Amino acid sequence: MELIKQAAIRLLLAMCLFVAGCTVVQPWERGNLAKSQMALEPNPLQTGLRAHINGSREAAAVGNAAQGGGCGCY
Repeated sequence: MELIKQAAIRLLLAMCLFVAGCTVVQPWERGNLAKSQMALEPNPLQTGLRAHINGSREAAAVGNAAQGGGCGCY
C-alpha cells in the first residue's frame, strides 16, 4: 500500500511540474516566437529548391521518392 501511495505522490508531483510549464501567449508576445530562428526549417525556399534539384538528378517520379533510376551526376 505504501508503494502505491509513493507512486501516486510522484505522479501528482510530475503532473504539477508539467502543468506549470503551460502558459497563454498574448498576441503582443507572439512576434518573439515567430522569429525565423525559431522555425524548424529556417529557409524553406532553399530547401525546396535543393529537393527539386536532387529529385531531378535521381530521376524520381515524384519529389524525393526513391523511385526510378538515374546516375545522380551533377
